[in-house]
Amino acid sequence: MYAQMVDTGVASLRAVEELSPEEQAFQERIDADIKIEPRDWMTEGYRKTLIRQISQHAHSEIVGQLPEGNWVTRAPTLKRKTILLAKIQDEAGHGLYLYSAAETLGVSRDQMTLDLLSGKAKYSSIFNYPTLSWADIGMIGWLVDGAAIINQIPLCRCSYGPYARAMVRICKEEAFHARQGFDVVMALCRGTPEQKQMAQEALNRWWWPALMMFGPPDTESVNSAQSARWKIKLFSNDELRQRMVDQTVPQAEFLGLSIPDPDLRWNEERGQYDFGAIDWSEFYSVLKGNGPCNRDRIQTRRKAWDDGAWFRDGLNAHAEKQTAKSKAA
Repeated sequence: MYAQMVDTGVASLRAVEELSPEEQAFQERIDADIKIEPRDWMTEGYRKTLIRQISQHAHSEIVGQLPEGNWVTRAPTLKRKTILLAKIQDEAGHGLYLYSAAETLGVSRDQMTLDLLSGKAKYSSIFNYPTLSWADIGMIGWLVDGAAIINQIPLCRCSYGPYARAMVRICKEEAFHARQGFDVVMALCRGTPEQKQMAQEALNRWWWPALMMFGPPDTESVNSAQSARWKIKLFSNDELRQRMVDQTVPQAEFLGLSIPDPDLRWNEERGQYDFGAIDWSEFYSVLKGNGPCNRDRIQTRRKAWDDGAWFRDGLNAHAEKQTAKSKAA
């Protein structure tokens, strides 16, 4: 779901007068809100930043199926099972849209997958946490997909055309996913005391990792200034995180759940919630591969890649055969 860049601050931006004529014309198009399309001239930095962000987003959608897939056979009712299956299918589709968007930048889907398996490419840190109960499935929908919508709606207006257009459909479907998750949590909160306690325990597990989804604080967020100039990123990590808190706290109050943050307070002057410090050491540890499920997630993706080798080989052989026939004709 969500790419974080690397490098810091406004100091890394080049002054307009330092740009080449091509770069200046390129920036003027972006400033005028004219979409950049695959055949348009673009800077190499813009192309590489997009590949990194879109591929990470695609990987997150695919890996994001795994914690939910763990509960398909254990969903409490047939209705819940069919809804969960449909949601997982949507996530697979999102990954395919995004891989296709990244391919317009000149990188192959195979290469993106190999980058993921080698550790060069990342996916959202949130998917390295386990789903220990059915309530966790609700939290993924309510909190994780809710955070995804906050992060992704601005991307519908990003400067790269294929990415922006893919995000329009993805955001519509994510809105249903968030409602599905909230419905699961609400059913638990209206159920037995044990079910409500299950929901509270799941909220305690997922609250802080959900806030970390937006990436490190702005003071540590790398390349954000340049991404903002290119209109790949329209809001900062901290702005989006604040929106998440302000949106979610009233929902938790409606459900009768407690946000696991003793420092959470409504700030009348700012018209926003103040919230406690995030343990960024946990975030960076998970990014380095030390989360509860990092190894399992990559192992599962590697197995899928290896198991599908015969099918990819068959497709490539067929494509080569058809190309040879076309040339012969």
